[in-house]
Amino acid sequence: MEESINDIIRKIRTDLRRYMNGIAAAGMRDKGVHYRMNFGVEILRLKRIAAKYTPNKDLAQRLWNEDVRELKILATMLYPPHEFSTDTAELWVREIPYQEIREQWCMNLLQKLDTAGVLVERWISDADESVRATGYWLYARLCLAASPLSENIPGGALLEASCGDLENESIVLRQAALNVLRFYGRVSGDRAAEVMHKIGSFQHSLRPAGREIFDALRFEFEG
Repeated sequence: MEESINDIIRKIRTDLRRYMNGIAAAGMRDKGVHYRMNFGVEILRLKRIAAKYTPNKDLAQRLWNEDVRELKILATMLYPPHEFSTDTAELWVREIPYQEIREQWCMNLLQKLDTAGVLVERWISDADESVRATGYWLYARLCLAASPLSENIPGGALLEASCGDLENESIVLRQAALNVLRFYGRVSGDRAAEVMHKIGSFQHSLRPAGREIFDALRFEFEG
């Protein structure tokens, strides 16, 4: 007899309690990461738990809806990519609570979508900073995976958006934007020169962070 979604979720919760790491969970809370429940289970262990179950759209959505760190991460592992619609992506992107979830979502699910490039292009121009950060991280994941989709994203839009966020107050957004420039510039010498030209004014920025960004990218492309 096929297990119900409720049965599977009960088994997952049992596993999470078995592998709970209170010290890791407490460390996350100390850094401002607050869920209704956080078991502190490591990612490798979550991958092993996910491997026990057949990916299922309804199961993944149920897991995502819970304010539980591990269930949200498992949702990104158990949602069948071919069933993950653009509409659902647009809903989830505005529900990301923390950077870890953003990274796991981009790696486990979003980079596998045929529409990933379209989502990057759409999200990097969004007014919501969290959405832009997700667009940047997804672009980085496509580059890491050597996906041809990364080449179809207009370079002008990438540079305009990411350079505009390099001095944002959000460290998450700044780092995500910097990653975009690194990956974009690594493709060729021409692209590297394009990046350095775009951020040329940072060399004499009155803000130390601006000069550090310039030096970091110059070292990246000249090394």
